[in-house]
Amino acid sequence: MTGKKAYISTLGTYLPKKILTNQDLEKLVDTSDEWILLRTGMKERHIADEGEYTSDMGAKAAKIALERAKLDPSDVDLIIVATLSPDYTFPSTACLIQAQIGAKNAAAFDIQAACTGMIYALSIGKSFILSGMYKNILIVASEKLSSITDYKDRNTCILFGDGAAACLIRGEGPGLEIGTISLGADGGQSGLLYLPGGGCRNPATTETVNERMHYLKMDGKEVFRHAVRRMELAAVSCINDAKLDPLDIAYLVPHQANTRIIDAIAKRCQIPQERVVNVVKHYGNTSASSIGLALEQISVEHKIKNKDNLLLVAFGAGLTWGSLILTVEGDFKNGTSS
Repeated sequence: MTGKKAYISTLGTYLPKKILTNQDLEKLVDTSDEWILLRTGMKERHIADEGEYTSDMGAKAAKIALERAKLDPSDVDLIIVATLSPDYTFPSTACLIQAQIGAKNAAAFDIQAACTGMIYALSIGKSFILSGMYKNILIVASEKLSSITDYKDRNTCILFGDGAAACLIRGEGPGLEIGTISLGADGGQSGLLYLPGGGCRNPATTETVNERMHYLKMDGKEVFRHAVRRMELAAVSCINDAKLDPLDIAYLVPHQANTRIIDAIAKRCQIPQERVVNVVKHYGNTSASSIGLALEQISVEHKIKNKDNLLLVAFGAGLTWGSLILTVEGDFKNGTSS
């Protein structure tokens, strides 16, 4: 594996057309635009149509990434999908996406690391590239969180939106080189953020439906506390392992949980606000896809340049957390290396 590298060659994103504003939420629960904006930094979030599913959104993002790479779907070797809101318990959402995009020669599987999913998936993709087992790997992070959000719970329903992001990983540049990675988990805290119903422990019954067990549950204060601490440790570990200084980071690309968490991480990592990517105002928390949406944003805005270091960091249910450094090799604009 000596000398081998892994690169993100292209990006692709998809957002549903329907938008749920803070004013819309005022009609559903006891809240206000001012209260939501102050606590989360969110103004609106995209919501999938009733007949639009996680696989549909993921397939649309994947097609964009492949079109930008000028790669035929039949040349994709592997599809890895990160999601906590799959179409079904099985088959995997990755298999559904494989069929939708026509990637007939690709292996396909899902991973579930909640909001840290894309970082976990990128780490797996990098390993497959470095091993030489696969050459063209499609990473997809797609979430229909509206399907598991309780719109009677004002503490959670204000937070979440739907969307998808995808990227193509190859062993050759130019692109975003996938560098140092730091991953972690603490299953002992799993009860802080979870979906109690639907698995083998609480299969669907009249009782579980009546008790609203098929909607996500969260202890917001404890999740906030763990998120800030764990993301800081992961980010600092990644910076140190890469033998970099915070000043060497061109942009911090955090999971878009809420503005308070993003600001806290930036402060603890000593990264100035002008170097922090924050798109939570328009997208809300889209779980695994949020980092991909943020990467697309700075690419489209032509903010990143050759040799820039991008620090990705995320935290999610599990608990899981992770950080990863991308280094720009060449010209990367509009989600495409050139």
